[in-house]
Amino acid sequence: MTLFTIFFSSFLIALSGAMMPGPLLTAAIGEASRRGFIAGPLLVAGHGILELVLVAALLLGLAPYLQQQEVFVAIALAGAAILFRMAFGMFRSLPSLSLRLEAGAAQRGNLIFTGIILSAFNPYWVIWWATIGLAYILHCRRFGLAGILFFFAGHILADFAWYSAVTGAVGGGRRFLSDRLYRAIIGGCAVLLVFFAGYFFHVGLQKILS
Repeated sequence: MTLFTIFFSSFLIALSGAMMPGPLLTAAIGEASRRGFIAGPLLVAGHGILELVLVAALLLGLAPYLQQQEVFVAIALAGAAILFRMAFGMFRSLPSLSLRLEAGAAQRGNLIFTGIILSAFNPYWVIWWATIGLAYILHCRRFGLAGILFFFAGHILADFAWYSAVTGAVGGGRRFLSDRLYRAIIGGCAVLLVFFAGYFFHVGLQKILS
């Protein structure tokens, strides 16, 4: 395995994960309808910052702690609460949402911070890194720091590529959206966040009762 093989395999594995529906992708679509293309790169920047910290932590021996059931339950339940809160805020704002108002308003919230939060409180993202991600990191470490860097570069570039494509497509279509369709998109994203919140709560509760 060469460094370029590490890069491209990491890119493909990360791309397959990025394309799966989840809270971060749902947030990206909703925010792109408000703020355009930039929503994707900013969310992934936050996601990437957290991943970089996690890679360093895994190399320092954090993996056994992340694999504990108590950690999974805590992250799942906290994630459910955060997603429910986000969805509630989106539902509450629906009657007053307008593309004209959004275009002239200052940016609300910090998308980089949102990317960090949505990633940190997704239990399956944490478990992926503590298992599959850790195995890949340990393999790449045989090539020294260069191996880790090529792995991480491929991984994060896949996220940037996919999320930029999605938010670019949504943002590019904003000029064709009516306020009614805009509210429908935000409402649909809110419903999906409720679904993910309910799912995280369900799996967290199952772990407690099992």
